[in-house]
Amino acid sequence: MLNDGSGLYLRIESTGGGGWIFRYRHRGRRRDLGLGPMQLVTLAQAREAAQEERKRLRAGVDPIEHRRAQAAARAADAAKSMTFKTCAESYINSHRAGWRNQKHAAQWRATLSTYAFQIMGDVAVKDVDVGLVMKSVEPLWTTKPETASRLRGRIEAVLDWAKARGYRSGDNPSRWKGGLDHLLPARAKVRRVKHHAALPHTEIAAFIADLRAQSGIAARALEFTILCACRTGETLGATWGEFDLNRAIWTVPQARMKGGREHRVPLSEPVIDLLKALRTLERDGRGREPPADSYVFPGGRAGRQLSNMAMLVLLRRMGRAAVTTHGFRASFKTWASEATGHPREVVEQALAHVIESKVESAYMRGDMLDRRRKLMADWARFCEGSEAAKVLRFREGAGA
Repeated sequence: MLNDGSGLYLRIESTGGGGWIFRYRHRGRRRDLGLGPMQLVTLAQAREAAQEERKRLRAGVDPIEHRRAQAAARAADAAKSMTFKTCAESYINSHRAGWRNQKHAAQWRATLSTYAFQIMGDVAVKDVDVGLVMKSVEPLWTTKPETASRLRGRIEAVLDWAKARGYRSGDNPSRWKGGLDHLLPARAKVRRVKHHAALPHTEIAAFIADLRAQSGIAARALEFTILCACRTGETLGATWGEFDLNRAIWTVPQARMKGGREHRVPLSEPVIDLLKALRTLERDGRGREPPADSYVFPGGRAGRQLSNMAMLVLLRRMGRAAVTTHGFRASFKTWASEATGHPREVVEQALAHVIESKVESAYMRGDMLDRRRKLMADWARFCEGSEAAKVLRFREGAGA
């Protein structure tokens, strides 16, 4: 350490390099502040820098703390200059692991890219205001209310994320209650929500009979979906390892459930027959069972599940273009509510609906599997009409 006087030192290292140090005491504590390497900072510049630090000390300011505060301010300014698009991409990447499938991330990116990025993508996230949000959302509010509502919610989530990260402050300009609800009409007043078209439950038996006359894996997937009153995605993603045919239970893991909770489905006899027939088709030449991770309803390509459009195309081919696959869940609920004495909570559990009431959900800690087993058996008999239980017969090439 070579002393130049008044706290300025040149520290020489064994490697031949070195740097300028300003050594001082503040509140009884000795501290060293680096002023730069000697290769880049001249003696004159080091003396001038040391003199500035002495002035700060006389003013009661710790030079090291002052430098840290400056660095923090620069970092904050840099952070606040992050654009809305950068924050949106970061939000999607950080939440991707928690979403049920990659398609959800793609939908987020597509919505924001189509309707928000062109308006405020390059705007600093700290500067996004009500005017920019309205410019993105308002044109869609009356023509595509569902898309507009989804867009507003996604902008709100990104801005909340940016605030939590320290990239912006203040109220969220995209929030609905107490914010945009004063500027835009309620969605319910803009356009009535269009529910999934459902087949009247009185026509289910005739439809099932027609469906069983159809060959192909899509027909079997649709029959399975109807008899289990499940969602399309739950059917398409089903693997053989999720089924215990001896106990007649299908366990859908929480990662594949809309409500994020594992769901056990009691299997009726027609469903068991259907699965056994499919499993027979899937056995290899040596009679070995299909692997646990293979899809129950495979697509045309090896290792791929059936397309999510397959059942919809089948419905169109059957002359039922006005009906959706998801609508059969409504048919099930209408039948259970109007034609049976099964309790509402049992029906809701069968549909894997999340109970909104915290009080009610606190008392319903089980999944009422035995009661749902009776419900699903009654539903299967209703779907088969007055005829005795049928054993599914596959046509030539039914597994294709």
